[in-house]
Amino acid sequence: MTDTPAPDGLDNLRDLGGHRTSDGRTVRPGLLYRSDSLGKLTGPGLAGFTELGIRTVIDLRYPWEIAQTARVPDLPGLAFHNLSVEQQPYDQAALGADVDPGPYLAARYTEIAEDGTAELAEVLRVVAAADGPLLFHCYSGKDRTGIVAALVLTLLGVARQDVVADFTLTGRATARLVDGYRARHGRTPGWPGYGRAPAAVMELFLADLTDRYGSVDGYAATRLGADDGLVRALRGRLLTP
Repeated sequence: MTDTPAPDGLDNLRDLGGHRTSDGRTVRPGLLYRSDSLGKLTGPGLAGFTELGIRTVIDLRYPWEIAQTARVPDLPGLAFHNLSVEQQPYDQAALGADVDPGPYLAARYTEIAEDGTAELAEVLRVVAAADGPLLFHCYSGKDRTGIVAALVLTLLGVARQDVVADFTLTGRATARLVDGYRARHGRTPGWPGYGRAPAAVMELFLADLTDRYGSVDGYAATRLGADDGLVRALRGRLLTP
C-alpha cells in the first residue's frame, strides 16, 4: 500500500499500489484507489482530489445514499459508475455493545457477495477496462469498499495476509469516522465497533468464500464471471511488467 495524502474532507483514502503478488510483480502505484465518500469534497479538498488524476469513480452506495449525501462532483473527463453492491441495508451505529464485529460483519459481507453478484461483476469489468487511475468508494470506505478491494487484490495475486492487512488500515481512520458520525447526527454511535476494521472480519469473510467455492478466485470465477481473460486484463492494467 502506497501512502497518499488525503484531500481535505476525506478520512479513509489510500492507494492500493505497492502490494507484491505471488508471481513477483507489484501493484502499480497511482492507478487504484479506495476511499470514503467523495461527496464530502469541496474547495481545497476537491483541488487535492483532481491532482490525483483519477479518471473513473465507482460509487458502491445505494442511490438513496447518494441523494442524501451527494456524489463526486461532475468533473470534466471523469467517468462515474454507481454500482450498489449491497442489497440488504443495516444500521451499524444502532447495533448493541454485545455484537462482535468479526462474525457479524463477515456475515454481512457474505450476504453482499451472494446478493450483489451482478454489481460486483460489473465492478471488476470497469476496473479491468478503465483508462487511467480509478477510485472506488462507499460511505466510510470500509465495508463495501473493503469487499471490492479484497476481491481485486486477490485476483491480482496479492497474498491473503496482505489483503487482510490492507483492510485493517481503516483502523487509522476510525476516530475520524466516529467524529464524522457525531457531527452529522449529534450523538456518538451506539455500537463500539463502529468504524473499526479488525482483521477477524476479513479473515472470516475470505474463509467463508473459500469454504463455499474452494477459493476466493473460485468464487470470482463461478459467481462473478472472472474468467482467465478478465484476470489477465486486471493484471495487465494494474501490475508492473
